[in-house]
Amino acid sequence: MLTQTWLPRLSFAPVNTAPRGDTLVVVFLRGAADVLNMVVPHGEDAYYQLRPSLGIARPDDSKKKKEERVLDLDGFFGFHPNMSPLLEAWQSEQLAIIHACGAPDESRSHFKAMELMERGVDDERGPASGWIGRHLATLNTGNSSPLRAVGMGTRPQRSLSGNVPVSALRSIADFHLGGDPRALQQMRASLETVYANDILGQETLSIMDTLQKLDPTNYQSPITNYPDTEFGLALKQTAMLIKAEVGLEVSAIDLGGWDTHFAQGSASGLMPNLMKDLAEGLAAFHADMADHMNQLTAVTMSEFGRRASENGSLGTDHGHGSMMMVLGGNVDGGKVHGQWPGLAEGQLIGPGDLAVTTDYRDVLSEILTKRLNNPATNEIFPEYQPVIRNVLK
Repeated sequence: MLTQTWLPRLSFAPVNTAPRGDTLVVVFLRGAADVLNMVVPHGEDAYYQLRPSLGIARPDDSKKKKEERVLDLDGFFGFHPNMSPLLEAWQSEQLAIIHACGAPDESRSHFKAMELMERGVDDERGPASGWIGRHLATLNTGNSSPLRAVGMGTRPQRSLSGNVPVSALRSIADFHLGGDPRALQQMRASLETVYANDILGQETLSIMDTLQKLDPTNYQSPITNYPDTEFGLALKQTAMLIKAEVGLEVSAIDLGGWDTHFAQGSASGLMPNLMKDLAEGLAAFHADMADHMNQLTAVTMSEFGRRASENGSLGTDHGHGSMMMVLGGNVDGGKVHGQWPGLAEGQLIGPGDLAVTTDYRDVLSEILTKRLNNPATNEIFPEYQPVIRNVLK
C-alpha cells in the first residue's frame, strides 16, 4: 500500500512520542441504536420469539435469501448483512465487539443518557466537562496544535467540553471558499484586523491556514469508496488530518437517526441503511488507514439500546443494554467480548431490556490507559473504578 506522501506536513505538528499515544476516533450513534439487529444473537431462540418480524434470519435459514441472513461471526453472534463491509476488519482481528455494554442510567431518556455518558458520570452531580475534555486536560502531550481535538460537525460534541480548546469542523472544503484565492485573501485580511489582539482569534487564523493546505476534493486514497454521506466525509477528513500530521489526537464524529420506533426495517429499510453507512464508512477508514492502524484506536458507542421485543409499529422502543465496537491495530479482535446476559424470560430487565454487564467506562478506561498513555481515569471518570476487560492486547 502506497503512503500518501503528497499530503502537507505542518510545522507545528509534534512528533508522536510519549506521553502521547494513539489517535482516538470516537463515533457516537445518536438515537440509541438497536444493537440486537446489528450484532445478532442468532444462537438464542428467544431473539426470534421476541422479534417474529424484525429478526434477522439465521445463517443456515434456507427459506431466506443470502442477503437476508445473518453473517455468522462465532457460532452464536453474527453481523446484520449490511454490516458485511466490516468482515475484513473482523477477520484480520482488528475489530472487537463488546455486547451488553452500556451505562448504569436506566432513564431511557435520550437527552439524559447522552448528557451523562458524554460527561462520563453517573448523575448530574458530576463535573460539567466532558470525559474527552478531561482526558485532554490531564495529559500534557506538549501539543500546541489548534487541531489537537476536533469535533466533526457544526459544534464540538459535549464529550469534548473542558479547559482545552477544541475545534468544530464540518467540511475542510468550507475553508477553501470554492477555491477563490481572492475571496480567501479578503477573508483572512478581515480576520487579521478583527483578531489582531485576540489569542482565540489567532488560533482561528492558524486553523484556517492549516485547512487551506488540505483539499478533500482532491484526496487520493488507496480506497475510494468512502460513502458519499456526512459520516463518510467526517471519516475521510479525519484520515486526511492524521496523514497530514497536524497534531490530531482526538476526532469525535456523530452518526444520528437511530431512534427507530416504527418502520425500522429488517434486512432492508431505515435502520439497515444506517448500518450500511456505518459499516462502509468504518471499512473504508480501516483500509485507508492500514499503514497507521498501530497508532489508531476507533470506538463506537450509543446512549442505550432498544427493547428486546419488537413493537406493534414494526419498530423497537427505548431499551437499556447496548454494544460497543473497537477498531485498531492493537485490539484483541475477531471476538465478541463481555458477558452475555441472555434474552429469555427472567434474564431481561425492566420492561424487557437487554441487561448491561459491561460498563462503557471500562472499555474507554482501557483505551485511555493502554493506548493513549493516560492513567488518570479517576479524574476522567470520577467516583468510578474501572474493570479492565482485555479488549486490547
